[in-house]
Amino acid sequence: MTSKLHIGITEKGIMHTDADPAFDLDTRFRMVKESGVYDYYDKTPESLEQADEYLAASKKYDLPIRAGGWFYRLGQDEQLLKQKLEFSAALGSTVHNTQILMHHADGHLVSNDEVVALYLQAAEWGDACGCYPTFEVHINMWSEDFRRITQVADAVERRGVPFRMTLDHSHVIFKIDNPEEQEILDIRPAVESGELVLDPFQAGSVCKEWIERGFVWHAHARAAIPNNPRNIWAHHPDGRVGRGVQYPFFQPEPGQYVAPWDGTKLEPWKEVIRQLFSFHARDANSRLGQISTEFIPNPDYGAGHKYSIFEHSVACASWLKTTWVEATASA
Repeated sequence: MTSKLHIGITEKGIMHTDADPAFDLDTRFRMVKESGVYDYYDKTPESLEQADEYLAASKKYDLPIRAGGWFYRLGQDEQLLKQKLEFSAALGSTVHNTQILMHHADGHLVSNDEVVALYLQAAEWGDACGCYPTFEVHINMWSEDFRRITQVADAVERRGVPFRMTLDHSHVIFKIDNPEEQEILDIRPAVESGELVLDPFQAGSVCKEWIERGFVWHAHARAAIPNNPRNIWAHHPDGRVGRGVQYPFFQPEPGQYVAPWDGTKLEPWKEVIRQLFSFHARDANSRLGQISTEFIPNPDYGAGHKYSIFEHSVACASWLKTTWVEATASA
């Protein structure tokens, strides 16, 4: 049985609202430490010049920088990924959450073969430096057609290389009962036919498949509900409202969220966490090392809202700890 699961927080979650002044780095580390619920800090700094500052704060507050992440566009950012892996390893990170944008630098939708080729190269870089890429399931990325994850994983494993992913199942959960979102990359027919099962309470659900195949080496925890309300309080530069991939973890105060809150709607999201923790606690094939809360202020998430992103992150982390204890007790 696995005896340890590290729980951390991504740096963007260390804030109250996007209308408030940003905290300095020392304050962010102090807040995380004083919360009493976190084991590590999740961040890949923007530049090498910031490394010393982050390492000093990490040492001062005894919070390792165990994980980080970045996003990349094929055709232009391959060497950037190599640099970020090496940079992350130097900070002490063991995994690097890797987001591959949906479109290539020349505009075409990236193919599975292209993702496989990059993954294999990145895995070699990870072997060399000790920080491994974990390819994330995420909107606006190649993996938004969730079927492609298993297709790519199969191709990678046929070459004798383990497939490592970041499970952020909020991106799956919010598409349940959401035909408009299912139109993106044309997954709606697959959902309606039962080929692609989004609901974790149903047999053959895609998240459970990823978990039981042992793909999940890293995870993000951001609460979301089926047909999550769109974020009408925030807009992208082109005027589109936010897609809505974040839900408050506990009852917000009146006027803090765009819609009425119902905690029972979080059950599908929580069920995936329970499945993940149960598998990790009992199965030797699990390589999950850590999970980071990732409530964030971007337009598709919590921008414009009035609830404290940090307070909801801490509440979520507390629930994760309790749920992990329950999973180990029943393993």
